[in-house]
Amino acid sequence: MEPVEKEKTALISDIEADARTEVEAIRKEAQDRATEKREQARRQVESILQEAQKGAQARAEAVLKTQQSAVDLEVRRRAMRARDLAMRQIMTRVEEKLAALMEDPQYRGILMNWMVEAAVGLGAESAQVNASESERGLIDEQMLAEVREKVRAQTGGEVELTLSADPPLSAQGVVLTAADGRTAFNNQVRTRMLRRQQEIRKLIYDVLFADDKREWQQKTGS
Repeated sequence: MEPVEKEKTALISDIEADARTEVEAIRKEAQDRATEKREQARRQVESILQEAQKGAQARAEAVLKTQQSAVDLEVRRRAMRARDLAMRQIMTRVEEKLAALMEDPQYRGILMNWMVEAAVGLGAESAQVNASESERGLIDEQMLAEVREKVRAQTGGEVELTLSADPPLSAQGVVLTAADGRTAFNNQVRTRMLRRQQEIRKLIYDVLFADDKREWQQKTGS
């Protein structure tokens, strides 16, 4: 082979070798770049998944908190309804028990104490006494005299009491009305209980719902 041809062949071989080297370098760079891109994409996907998981967990916790609040509210509402029901039942039973006592000889003393309480509360010098039909049958001059004496012992004052000419009351208990008709003291059974309903409610709450109170305090940390 001629020298020129040899040089040409050697040059072509060198060019091919350089080309292969360059191609391999480009291919490796492309592979490395692709690997880097895949790793970057993988990290990005993991980050997105982690954020999604955190978001899902946060949403789940928010939903759970909302549901728990709704449950606590419903429990409190049910407890209030239960207390109201217990209150009504207790008041009804007290009324029934006191109504049954009207046939007992000792009821005269109960009625007299209610009259004394009403007279002291009214604070009038003269008052008319009214009660249910059955109770009016128990009120006589002797009872009125005893009431006056008890009022005098408690207050040091005098009060003139007479049986009212108005129709009998429809409910159990007594009502004392001042002689001028401007003021009155209602001491009927239902009214007496209404005046003490806060005390009754507290008793119901402390006795019947003490466990609920402790549980709620533990939940709220109060």
